[in-house]
Amino acid sequence: MQIDIDPRSLIGRKAFDRAGTKIGTIDEVYLDDATGVPEWAAVRTGLFSRDAFVPLEPSELVDGALRVPFERALIRDAPDFGVGRHLSPEQELQLYHHYGLDVGPSARPTPDRDFGKLAGTEES
Repeated sequence: MQIDIDPRSLIGRKAFDRAGTKIGTIDEVYLDDATGVPEWAAVRTGLFSRDAFVPLEPSELVDGALRVPFERALIRDAPDFGVGRHLSPEQELQLYHHYGLDVGPSARPTPDRDFGKLAGTEES
């Protein structure tokens, strides 16, 4: 996926599976902690108002909508971690494994020591 796209511009866009079937609407976008690159989208499926996490890579924007290269059933069965919270490295690994995506050595779980700190509030 384009890495220069503003993640906020994805919110509210429709998402479709590999067959072109509508999955739902993008609620939130999650950025990689280390790089700040958009990595996951939470898509409101409409099924019991549940959000399903989908990977933004290898997804692509097509005609203003997100095309996810996975079947709708796989997306619906993705682990449900709730939205509005930080994804832990372990949760990300579960998602990578669920979608059968390669996980490089840099994606191994590491302690989430910086969670909760605000930028610019470093201690002296």
